[in-house]
Amino acid sequence: MKQLTSPQELQTLTLSLKQQGRVIGFVPTMGALHSGHLSLVREARKKTDIVIVSIFVNPTQFNNPEDFNKYPNTLDADLELLLKEHVDIAFTPTSTAIYADGKKYSVGETTHHKELCGKTRPGHFNGVLSVVLKLLQLTQAHKVFMGEKDYQQLHLLREMVSAFFIPTEIIGCATVRDDKGLALSSRNQRLSKNGLESAQLFAKILKENSSLEKISELLKNNNIQVDYLEQNYGRRFAAVVIDDVRLIDNVSL
Repeated sequence: MKQLTSPQELQTLTLSLKQQGRVIGFVPTMGALHSGHLSLVREARKKTDIVIVSIFVNPTQFNNPEDFNKYPNTLDADLELLLKEHVDIAFTPTSTAIYADGKKYSVGETTHHKELCGKTRPGHFNGVLSVVLKLLQLTQAHKVFMGEKDYQQLHLLREMVSAFFIPTEIIGCATVRDDKGLALSSRNQRLSKNGLESAQLFAKILKENSSLEKISELLKNNNIQVDYLEQNYGRRFAAVVIDDVRLIDNVSL
């Protein structure tokens, strides 16, 4: 596995691979890797010739600086996992390298960012779209593999590549869950034992065949703070706060 930190070096390499006719698969992550990330890597391995994984905690998608500062950093362990999964390239840039322009330029979206996570995390999706556009330019990826847990993000990225005529396919992969049904997330590492149990209860309640009002009541009665609970796109979406950790999930209706 080749580990690169230079955007220019990565782009030079991927342009060469593309010219050779190699199909490039890309899995963007913020590290603190878990089985959900690894399932994306395995899917990329099945469907592409070259697998690139980025590990970059993107500061521009955090509307809360404290949340950014607390985000888990397990780079050495992450690289060991990627090596075992036979990843070809691990891209681990610095913020200075990615934002060499001083964050002067960004990508925006005018409609869907105002709902769900966008309502309570102003600027979040501009940060996501901007960094992914940069990463697509660097990786030259034919296919990008992302989990459906971040369904709104998945939808926005699909629309962005379409709007800008980017020849990359955004592939959504099923959410990976623990044995209690909780969606795997790097943020789960910050939960206490009781918080983890509450998070698993959140996942169970979200699937209830009940009204949104009833589900919201059940969550609040179990001391789970509800950020939002909505139904759209044929799915039920929720964001909650447990142990001061914000968790999101969605289930198909």
